[in-house]
Amino acid sequence: MKSSHGYQLNKTQLSVRLKKVEGQVRGISKMVEDDRYCIDILTQVGAVKSALDNVALELIRDHTNHCLSNDHTSDKKGTNTGKADELVKAIGRML
Repeated sequence: MKSSHGYQLNKTQLSVRLKKVEGQVRGISKMVEDDRYCIDILTQVGAVKSALDNVALELIRDHTNHCLSNDHTSDKKGTNTGKADELVKAIGRML
């Protein structure tokens, strides 16, 4: 049985966003190949970082709604400490 992830309902939207980011990264690569102005390239790098941050925020929202809200993730005390710690560590890796 395949497990359900928090982003399952948002999967199509996330895929579309990631395909756009992929295109942006290819565009940046072409800008470098074409010897474009540094500031123009940096502007596009910033746009990609922002787009990826927005994808990450959606994943955090989905994870929080799914994994921290469902009763099946609670420990014996009825808390989600393990999942909360997992989320904090994931966010820390992004910083």
